[in-house]
Amino acid sequence: MASPEQLTEAEIIARVIQGEKALYEIIVRRFNPYLYKTGRSYNYNHEDTQDLMQETFIDAYKNLQQFEGRSGFKTWIIRIMMNNCYRKKEKAGFKNEVIYDANDNSKPMFTNQNNDTGKVVQTRELGHIIEDALAEIPFDYRIVFSLREINGLSVLETSQLLHISEANVKVRLNRAKTMLRNEIEKTYSSAELFEFNLVYCDAIVENVMKEINKL
Repeated sequence: MASPEQLTEAEIIARVIQGEKALYEIIVRRFNPYLYKTGRSYNYNHEDTQDLMQETFIDAYKNLQQFEGRSGFKTWIIRIMMNNCYRKKEKAGFKNEVIYDANDNSKPMFTNQNNDTGKVVQTRELGHIIEDALAEIPFDYRIVFSLREINGLSVLETSQLLHISEANVKVRLNRAKTMLRNEIEKTYSSAELFEFNLVYCDAIVENVMKEINKL
């Protein structure tokens, strides 16, 4: 029999819905990094991002029965996080600028034989440089870069989340990489990109499970 950590999202969700609330901790731990990177891509600080993550995990828990599996669970929960990030900005009176680019010449910014761009991006040499650079580029490009290069979503998944064409995803990703290259030349650092270490992860898990057990 598989250990809880080896269960698929579908198996965990089915058992949580049947009453095994404690298994939801696996979901929280498994998707903490993705939600953190998404929140930071909206230029929220660490504390606001944590609040949004907690809200997202609780929203996802309340709506688990609505998850139909037509898209991956990662895509589904990132969509909830993005909606919460957007609503927070709207409440604060922020408006996201919309920029379009007609040039489609998508090229990999990072090369890796295993095609695991997340691990390449999160090297100590590039981490903080890219974090700072991402904060400087327009949101429409920043979020595409985050979803594709950092969170590892496919072109199709990204297009569905952002409600844009696959071609536009490629255009924006290529433009984001060009902007980032320009920014990266300006600064150097050794910190991890959007690092979300175990201390913070444990705090989120504790807070989310405490709220879920009240439901």
